[in-house]
Amino acid sequence: MSHAIPVRSGWLHGRTALLLAFAFSVMADPVSSVAYAIEAALRALDGNLALLLPAMAAVIVVVGLVVASYHQLVARYPEGGGSAAAAGGAFGEGFAFVPMGALVVDFVLTISISVSAGSSAIISYVPSLAPYRLALALALLVVVAGLMWFGHLGRAVFALLTVVFIVVAVAVLLPVPGMPAVEPEPFVGLTHGAPLAVALAFPVAMALATGIEAPSSAIAQLAQLDDAGRRSFGRWALWLTLGIVGTLTLAITVAVVRLGIAVPHEDTTLVAELARAADGHALFAAFQATTALLLLSAASSSFQAGPGLLKALARSEDGRSRHGVLPAILGRTNAHHVPMVGVGVFLAASAAVVTLAGARDQRLVLFYAVSVFVSFLIGLLAMARFSHQDRRPAWVALNLVAAVAVGFTLVANLMRPAALGSLAATALVAGGLYVAWVRAGRPRGAALAVAESEAGHDERHDRAAPVDAAPVGDAAPVPEPASRRAR
Repeated sequence: MSHAIPVRSGWLHGRTALLLAFAFSVMADPVSSVAYAIEAALRALDGNLALLLPAMAAVIVVVGLVVASYHQLVARYPEGGGSAAAAGGAFGEGFAFVPMGALVVDFVLTISISVSAGSSAIISYVPSLAPYRLALALALLVVVAGLMWFGHLGRAVFALLTVVFIVVAVAVLLPVPGMPAVEPEPFVGLTHGAPLAVALAFPVAMALATGIEAPSSAIAQLAQLDDAGRRSFGRWALWLTLGIVGTLTLAITVAVVRLGIAVPHEDTTLVAELARAADGHALFAAFQATTALLLLSAASSSFQAGPGLLKALARSEDGRSRHGVLPAILGRTNAHHVPMVGVGVFLAASAAVVTLAGARDQRLVLFYAVSVFVSFLIGLLAMARFSHQDRRPAWVALNLVAAVAVGFTLVANLMRPAALGSLAATALVAGGLYVAWVRAGRPRGAALAVAESEAGHDERHDRAAPVDAAPVGDAAPVPEPASRRAR
């Protein structure tokens, strides 16, 4: 009896540590997006600081709507899979390739914009490197891809980098309230009314939302937990990510407005100018270093997830596979269980994108909030259908409101011609995967490939999948476990 409290306390501390490690590791992507999303909004506002806070507040509201719906998605799919699993379950397995195609494009763009923004962070501290921006970004890209040879970085590394960045960012922000506020100069360049200007500008900054959904698929990594544990962890991670990313974004935005920091010139960044204005040289150096490292960790996470997804969809060497959609070579791994051919595919695609954009992250951000919003949209519509089937009108309303907000963001971004390229790439990849699936005989279980890629299954396929055994002639919905149907 006397040992009950210590045992319970140790169990609770262990669960808390695992939750925090998991949550901080999956939020590396959205937290790193702060480095360029706020600047993207300010540029879209033509430098109007008075409208920057409303624009970023609108971003957080939309992200909050997405998180609320993904809270519901995690409850339904505690084994992971995200919007691909939801789309396959709601509309038929063939629809799962829409979010999968969007994810592939999003992984390429995340890698590209992360190494480009990382080079911008370095150049902000060492301006003499500006003429070598493209070479620097490509070198960072090759280094990150090369490190994949030695195996996936653990969640603890991503979690540590995220925490260090947050701590340094808070240290940068602490002196700001004591600094004299700069009165903004009257803005005369506004061609639309303020509400319309905000409505047209905030979708560009929705790059902040990329990766916000990561817990819904990354919970597949938590094999040591049962469905209830993964469901709880996924939900907590979603809301913790929203709270930290939202607070950090709004705090940096307020600081930028208070100090009157204008649109930076091409060889520096908005957050770098904030750090330079608020603190001394040592902290500025630390902030730029942690920013660059966090951005590279975001690129590394996509180098893990992207090839992992291709591997999950690939045939095995002997022709047998759970899915058998893609060529077997994409499932081949090295001694560290890394699918290096897939890494090479993403390396080549990202290098092409970085080169075409001249390693300018603010050019790439115009392409960014498109493919992932296609994934969001189909996931939200899937959850609306599930809510309707379950006769939960409040959830139907929430899902549809979130879908409308996401749809507006998508349409607003597509009004910029550059974004059409991202949509076309998403359609091309999704269509290619669907055609490959049809040619393979429509094998069952393909909608669960995202969850399997996160779980890190190797060729032995250690998790049983009885639904894969039977061929199917059409895109029927993915059968759900009895425990989920009962919910």
